[in-house]
Amino acid sequence: MFLKELEEKRAMRLVTIEKHVKNGVTFVDEYTAYVDDTVKIGEGTVVGPCVTLQGDTVIGKDCFIGQNTVITDSQIADSVEIKSSVITESSVGEGTKVGPFAYLRPNSHVGKKCKVGDFVEIKNSTMGDGAKASHLTYIGDSDVGCDVNLGCGVVFVNYDGTNKYRSVVEDNAFIGCNSNLVSPVRVGKGAYIAAGSTVTEDVEGDSLYIARARGNKKSGWVSSKGILKKKK
Repeated sequence: MFLKELEEKRAMRLVTIEKHVKNGVTFVDEYTAYVDDTVKIGEGTVVGPCVTLQGDTVIGKDCFIGQNTVITDSQIADSVEIKSSVITESSVGEGTKVGPFAYLRPNSHVGKKCKVGDFVEIKNSTMGDGAKASHLTYIGDSDVGCDVNLGCGVVFVNYDGTNKYRSVVEDNAFIGCNSNLVSPVRVGKGAYIAAGSTVTEDVEGDSLYIARARGNKKSGWVSSKGILKKKK
């Protein structure tokens, strides 16, 4: 009985996939793609192996949905490239590239021609057209403007243990690597946040914000403590 049910479900799944194939969708391996019958996919889109498309998901034309991607109840515009990522209850604008290994949690809305790179997580946030977060960044409860660059390791510190707060980064701002934005803060248009800074106050547009501890060099400290490893 169990095997019969599996065969019936597989047959129904292949019927759904065949419908999309007739509408101009390409499946790299139709036997490992899982597509709900509620999903809509545009002509010219390529769906890789082990992809799962669920619920009220709409995929535009000429997209590439790469291997191991899971998309649920989301809207993906035309010409979007997604590699090995998870997208839930969110939207992605035309020409945007997502992944590999990105995570868009509910109520995330990414604009046109953006970059959401590897190990970037977005939650309840927006990214304007042309914004980029290329790797290792967390964007939570925030609004990021157009053409903003978020460097590697940027974190929006949105939770104090009791409440969550929202931050704004305005158009053309540049947030340097390993910066923390302690919400709620606003970074103005075209502002630069120096790498390694922790931002705890609003930053006016067209300004440079630096928040680092001053470096201190102590020459000969290692050998004076007797901890220098000797070569054998």
